[in-house]
Amino acid sequence: MTEFREITSGLQFPEGPIAMPDGSIILVEIERQTLTRVRPDGRQEIIAKTGGGPNGAALGPDGKVYICNNGGFKWGVDDGQNHPTAPADDYVSGRIERVDLETGAVEVLYSECNGRPLSGPNDIVFDAQGNFWFTDLGKSWERELVHGAIYYARSDGSLIVEAMHPLAKPNGIGLSPDDKRIYAAETDAGRLVAWDIVGEGQLARRPWPAIEWGDLIMAPEGNVRFDSLALEANGNICVATLMTGGITVASPTGGVVEFIPMPDIMTTNICFGGPNLQTAYITLAATGRLIAMDWPRPGLPLHCLNK
Repeated sequence: MTEFREITSGLQFPEGPIAMPDGSIILVEIERQTLTRVRPDGRQEIIAKTGGGPNGAALGPDGKVYICNNGGFKWGVDDGQNHPTAPADDYVSGRIERVDLETGAVEVLYSECNGRPLSGPNDIVFDAQGNFWFTDLGKSWERELVHGAIYYARSDGSLIVEAMHPLAKPNGIGLSPDDKRIYAAETDAGRLVAWDIVGEGQLARRPWPAIEWGDLIMAPEGNVRFDSLALEANGNICVATLMTGGITVASPTGGVVEFIPMPDIMTTNICFGGPNLQTAYITLAATGRLIAMDWPRPGLPLHCLNK
């Protein structure tokens, strides 16, 4: 049985945890439509009300939090567990937002690329230059599907590039320790795929029949769906895993290192903090909890946070 410490409960579909230097965890609550700070004693403080569906989050070079806003969901409860069911009735598009942690002010940095609206921005990671890559999950209705993509953007709002499209619901995203590869987890396909970075906003496209034009890192069998991810310092990729509920750890050379089960089928995200970055903070979204556990290996320092 996995040993963990519950930090807080009562969250409304938490995601996007950021382990801050003061020991607090900043995260999003997708259903509540907020950016929220959780203190070490479990107290919750609303930083900002974003509207829509705040999803992935990361601290930027300016000390502000950048949010992937998916535009909002409808919600349902089955077997006592909360989950999204469809785009919200008032959904228009997705967007990238920037939040001032001191004032709670929210500004929209990007809402389109080359005249096309962003569909459902999902997860985000900053590079050494202080710019970022993010996934767009796409959008699905009962009889319609908008394909997903990977984007690159400058944090000053001056450039956004569609780096890879179409993709099958890309969700979690991360950079290798040397910043030379991008990893993305595909939700419904249950696959982790990697691409080489060959320029600003440019990914190498493998020839057909490569999986999603990249290198397949892992694709476990069974009823597995992938959510967001974080990297260990050694390059392993830790992917939040839905349905089975847990964290699947993959080797950068391919294959599964281990699976760490969690008591929530909607295990949505993981980040690292604490001494030596060896405390994992994990969002359990269906039951609305943030937990912490000792991790067997150190996490990878983030460019805008841990260095």
